[in-house]
Amino acid sequence: MNEQDARTVVLAAINEVAPDVDTDGLDASSRLRQDLELDSLDFLRLLEVLAQSTGVSTPEDDYADLTTVQRLIDYLAAHG
Repeated sequence: MNEQDARTVVLAAINEVAPDVDTDGLDASSRLRQDLELDSLDFLRLLEVLAQSTGVSTPEDDYADLTTVQRLIDYLAAHG
């Protein structure tokens, strides 16, 4: 999966999990928990939606590295 495909999938997943977040003008450096205000359950739901749409399963050990939209995009691009 290339970065553009990963970006599209991540933004769609964010839109599904947090429909109040404006993904059109979303900065890639936005922090998932602080800036997008995703709580722990939202974060897990986001990873679940991404796994369903991409087949990329994220081990719990990698959760701490997925702090921003860009890091999530990079992770999917590398593992997808």
